[in-house]
Amino acid sequence: MTAPTTATDVNQPSLEHAPRTGRRMSWPVLLLVIAGALALTSIVRLITGANGITNVSQMSTALQLAVPIGLAGLGGLWAERAGVVNIGLEGMMILGTWFGAWAGFQWGPWTGVLVGIAGGCLGGLLHAVVTITFNVNHIVSGVAINILALGATRYLAPLAFEGHQGGSAKQSPPVDSLGHFSIPGLSGWLDSLNDQHWFFVSDIAGLLGGLVTDVSWLTLIAVALIPATWWILWRTPFGLRLRSCGENPIAAESLGVNVYKYKYLAVIISGGLAGLGGVFLSIVANPFYLEGQTSGRGYIGLAAMIFGNWMPGGLAIGAGLFGYTDSLNLRGGSANVHALLLLGALLLVAGAIWLVIRKKYVKAAITFVVGALVFAWYAGTNEVPNQVVSATPYVVTLVVLALSAQRLRMPKADGMQYRKGQGK
Repeated sequence: MTAPTTATDVNQPSLEHAPRTGRRMSWPVLLLVIAGALALTSIVRLITGANGITNVSQMSTALQLAVPIGLAGLGGLWAERAGVVNIGLEGMMILGTWFGAWAGFQWGPWTGVLVGIAGGCLGGLLHAVVTITFNVNHIVSGVAINILALGATRYLAPLAFEGHQGGSAKQSPPVDSLGHFSIPGLSGWLDSLNDQHWFFVSDIAGLLGGLVTDVSWLTLIAVALIPATWWILWRTPFGLRLRSCGENPIAAESLGVNVYKYKYLAVIISGGLAGLGGVFLSIVANPFYLEGQTSGRGYIGLAAMIFGNWMPGGLAIGAGLFGYTDSLNLRGGSANVHALLLLGALLLVAGAIWLVIRKKYVKAAITFVVGALVFAWYAGTNEVPNQVVSATPYVVTLVVLALSAQRLRMPKADGMQYRKGQGK
């Protein structure tokens, strides 16, 4: 970051960055890429007959699975934009699941939402004290919080839930629903259009139908937090100061920014967002707390944030991708994953052609060979083993991160230890 030279510059809603490793994709180009991928998916659906890969129920399930991942990723984005690495997102989600269900079955689901957020904030506060005040390594602190949260909830669950109807040492009593809604008329029309199985049009109808059919109110809040985060962090003086702490805290301090305050706020908000993701799991996805409920979604949320290049829009796309692959486990998994092998092969061939155009012949050859192997796998089999279906979300996470790594730029001071006055 190029530090501004006057205190008034800090109040302006812009922030200079060091040169990026690659050009940032504009929204028109990004939308064109998404449309191209959807068209290719439609071609694969027509060839394979796997209509389930873009139907309304598949997309609705994908959205539900993407929300906790996206909320965890948003939590990571807030912390890391202020310069604090938050590996403890998984533990903060665990606290959110437990506190949300504990308060929810006693005082109602909306009380559970608030208490679950508070539980995540408690984990964020602990992480902030350890890393900001005592300068403990951020990774070590995050891992410790994950272990501590798991141990604490295992200890508290028998005390809080045993003796209540439906409760046990590993499960809470049922929590009342927050309620769901579908947009009248539009939801049914999109569902009917999706059932026609037309090229591209039905696939768009399936995608949009999943966004307006049987949607939880908490899902609506979570989706609204994506543009809200962008506006706060990139269009307000508060957001500029917070991001300056993640780019160059010494320069920010020299201009009067209270770096400790902004780091603390960012990490506590980070914990609250992760806690909200945990609440979604224990109140919306399932109407009860269950030990091991997060299943590594905090880590996948962190991967979605990295894939999104520490930006809310990219994070949303990453969470949607990981949520979609996770949904394959629940709806026609083997047939759908087998069909997606063909999609993967076509994408790899397209990637090889793009690399040839850019005169990267060795990489193009490797990509083409991998694409041919994936196509051979598709052509030589009628289904894939269930183990492959279960592993698909994690494999996709690794592949996407590996392919996008060269275009990433993290905040310059992310993970760096900072002491007040160290620039003097």
